Amino acid sequence: MANSPLESAKYRAIFFGVWLVIALLQTATLTWFGVLFELALGDAFISSALLAAACWLISSNLEYYRPQQARYFYIGLWCLLLAVFYASTLYYLLPMLLETDAAYEIFLLNSLPVRFSIGLLMIGWMAMISILWYNQQEQQASLKRKSDTEKLAREAELYKLRLQLQPHFLFNSLNSINALIGFQPQEARKMVQQLSEFLRSTLRKDDTQPVLLAEELQTLELYLEIEKMRFGHRLQTEILADETSRTMKLPPMLLQPLVENAIKFGLYDTTGQVTISLQTKALENTLEISIRNPYDPQTATKRQGTGFGLNGVQRRLYLLFARHDLLQTRAENHFFTSTLIIPQTL
Repeated sequence: MANSPLESAKYRAIFFGVWLVIALLQTATLTWFGVLFELALGDAFISSALLAAACWLISSNLEYYRPQQARYFYIGLWCLLLAVFYASTLYYLLPMLLETDAAYEIFLLNSLPVRFSIGLLMIGWMAMISILWYNQQEQQASLKRKSDTEKLAREAELYKLRLQLQPHFLFNSLNSINALIGFQPQEARKMVQQLSEFLRSTLRKDDTQPVLLAEELQTLELYLEIEKMRFGHRLQTEILADETSRTMKLPPMLLQPLVENAIKFGLYDTTGQVTISLQTKALENTLEISIRNPYDPQTATKRQGTGFGLNGVQRRLYLLFARHDLLQTRAENHFFTSTLIIPQTL
């Protein structure tokens, strides 16, 4: 339910201020028509107070009940009845509260049509303003609920995507640890420690809060150390990031699935040493990150992964920036390159 504008101290002050001005103007008008000043002042303030009460009444009622648009004539009927009540009350109330004479009572009777018309216009104006106010308040509340719902849905999807990030890598790491335990227990313990540090760093991060590239690269290096223990000398990495790029921001855990994708398609179909390179550029209000791995289309086979990979990164970027062009890929000269473009609006 929308809040009444008259519940605000500011709008109440404006409301009473407007009616005070109206009362003073009415006093001046009645005096100009020849009514004694004291009588005109009493008439004006009683009339204004009664009309203000009628306007307050219709505004308060519209706060709790507003007919559908097709039945807005009901509001017109309410305004008409209130205007009739206002004029009738004035006709009987003013002579009771004020010291009047025959000339004033004749003037009062003759002015009733004008008072009724002014009352109808003022009450109708208040009803119209109240309807516009309440409808705007409800629309804003509806938009906020919609925005909150979309935000919750987006956060839920981001959380789901994040849950898809770890299992494949975690299972491979545990299998490698299991293989090392028998004949290289020291390496197995080291790998367990590195895996623990990596998982601890990822669990502390919030998908909706950006991180510095420098911090993300530290987490990525933990991941790469684990992968190097799995693949041995076959996996080499090259990270080129200048100081300006390192101070720019990006969504957390965005690089790891791309590097994992590069490792999978760079090493799984080759037997020699492979270098995975990552290079960053600090452009105007944009961070550009390129990840490149060797790629031979003649020997590469299509693999079934976790379903995250490039599609998951693309979906995360769309959820965060509402753009589809922030992840670009290309395969040329036996190299596959994934390029991230991160606007610095985070």
